[in-house]
Amino acid sequence: MEIDGYTIDESRLPRHVAIIMDGNGRWAKKRKMPRIFGHRTAMKAVRQAITTASDLGIEVLTLYAFSTENWKRSAEEVSGLMSLAIRYFLNEIKSMNDRDIRVRVIGDISGLPEKVQEAAHKMLADTADNQGMVLNLALNYGGREELVHAARKMAEAGLSPDQIDEAQIEKYLYTAGQPDPDLVVRTSGEKRLSNFLLWQIAYAEFIFDDILWPDFDASCFYKWIVEYQHRDRRYGGVK
Repeated sequence: MEIDGYTIDESRLPRHVAIIMDGNGRWAKKRKMPRIFGHRTAMKAVRQAITTASDLGIEVLTLYAFSTENWKRSAEEVSGLMSLAIRYFLNEIKSMNDRDIRVRVIGDISGLPEKVQEAAHKMLADTADNQGMVLNLALNYGGREELVHAARKMAEAGLSPDQIDEAQIEKYLYTAGQPDPDLVVRTSGEKRLSNFLLWQIAYAEFIFDDILWPDFDASCFYKWIVEYQHRDRRYGGVK
């Protein structure tokens, strides 16, 4: 498939793409604007990423929207992010249904403000029967917290030590039933994982792109897919 000058092999698409959307604050700072301006502008990039992934036939797209560590930010910024989340959940239901996208929230949703929870649950319910791409929105998410959550659930289920293996643990993760990410991308040039999907990305391919997230467009996604398709994935073996 030729698209925007990129040659993409449709038979070798990643099943699951995960993106750490970084750089909103720096994008705003470069324009002498408050950080929340960067977050608001970034919503266009979020929509573009979802549309592009869906059009390509990606099975699962995970977007790191708000981490358990992000509560350390200023009250003003956190409040602004929560308002954006509510607006997004309520305004994007139709577009998700039009594209047959099923939305899931991964993370401790109970730790979010009540109005955010209500809006999230509405989107989850209204898209629950869709059969197309799965969109995971990581909200109040932390990889370590997810593993603690899984351990607690296994303890509550009364599992004995000899019953616990990798397959069992995966049943208690937020992403249970989904393929692990094949490709993880972080924008803004930072080269760290920031507590993102620590279990699931053990064998993922990584791309660190200097672009600030609000500047993302479809050509960025195509470029990442082409780079991914040039990788030789060996999963610890030798070819």
